[in-house]
Amino acid sequence: MPSAPASPPDSSLLTREHVLRALRQIDREARELTPSTVYDLLFRGRRYPPRPVAELAFRLATGETEAAWPLPAGAPTNQVLEKLSFTVTTKRPVLANSPHDGDVAAQEAMQGLYTGLAADEIPQPSAPRKSAAPAAEAQLQVQEPETAYGAAPAEPYNRAAALAELFISGDKLDDALAGLERKRNLILQGPPGTGKTFLARRLAWLLLGATDETRVELVQFHPSYSYEDFVQGFRPDGHGGFHLADGVLPDVCRRAAQDPQRPFILLIDEINRGHLNRIFGELLVLLEPDKRGARHAVRLPYSPATAPRFFVPDNLYLIGTMNTADRSLAPLDYALRRRFAFVNMEPEFGQPLRQLLLKQGVSAAVTERLLSRMIELNQAIAADPELGPDFQIGHSYFCLPPARPAEAPTWLHLILEQEIAPLLDEYWFDQPAQAEAHKQRLLRT
Repeated sequence: MPSAPASPPDSSLLTREHVLRALRQIDREARELTPSTVYDLLFRGRRYPPRPVAELAFRLATGETEAAWPLPAGAPTNQVLEKLSFTVTTKRPVLANSPHDGDVAAQEAMQGLYTGLAADEIPQPSAPRKSAAPAAEAQLQVQEPETAYGAAPAEPYNRAAALAELFISGDKLDDALAGLERKRNLILQGPPGTGKTFLARRLAWLLLGATDETRVELVQFHPSYSYEDFVQGFRPDGHGGFHLADGVLPDVCRRAAQDPQRPFILLIDEINRGHLNRIFGELLVLLEPDKRGARHAVRLPYSPATAPRFFVPDNLYLIGTMNTADRSLAPLDYALRRRFAFVNMEPEFGQPLRQLLLKQGVSAAVTERLLSRMIELNQAIAADPELGPDFQIGHSYFCLPPARPAEAPTWLHLILEQEIAPLLDEYWFDQPAQAEAHKQRLLRT
């Protein structure tokens, strides 16, 4: 009587420990595995073909060195591994019909382009494989050149140099510096084009006494900017996993704490475009001048218990800029306002701009036309009950006149037509007739 067929091996014998033992053995022996076509098992930043790993683990579980893994590659095997808390994902993409299409060795080497490995760190197979043309192999070793970016040499900078290029009075400059020294945090607020970012950097240079960009950090907030970007969070590590990374604030705080005798400045452009309570989180309290230093250090939410506590050093200054004409932004709450000093910026269509334009060769007629029409327009904007002074248009639009004086009339007309007129359409979007009337007065010849 024929014997009953043997029952297939039971894949449920596999445990997570068996898979871990298999992975350790593969790494220890540098074992070559048959590559997977579609999927990879991710573990500690490395990629393995799922079915060969499962088969080796199954042999360790059964004690049979020739035992065959009973499940096919793909979803059946992947589901078993995922139930054991392993991550299975699709392979790195390779363009069809490229020199590396179907070439596993080249695909493995190409991982360096995703992980950021240097050319000599790209993993190479221990035994030669077919294909991978010499030209393609040589191409894998090509790296992008080092960037040539670097900070400009620092030059001395003082109050006289600032007043020579700013459109504000000496008293207002002194008041802004006094507010920054008192609160350690300052916001320059005003309509678009009033030179807020320009002044912010000059205030930083005045604190430093030089144009030292190594101690100035600039960041711009926006609606998608988050606590993880600014303070700390988990980010992709280039190997299929995530690692804890500091943001801009801890980096500049660390640099400032290591050099406590010199000031450091963090410039935050468009500070009110971000969700500030979400970005600063629990660190809002540390911005206060009497909460600076290691004595007030706190533990960051993502950091382990053994990590050093975080604090804002006393020699770090924050300077933010805020556009008051953006209707889409919510006002700052009182808790945040209490921690900053505020300086109002206004359009300056007076003597400083007149002198700048005349010095650059712009004719007196063009200069007076520019000044008179912008003053007239800003008066109309400030008087409008639905707009007001916060929506006036600043002088920064006109601070770079053309190198050839003969081009000044065309230069002025194009700025008024291409930059100022569209802004008026936005201001009076629900009153197109009024917008058109203002544009006609602005552009009249």
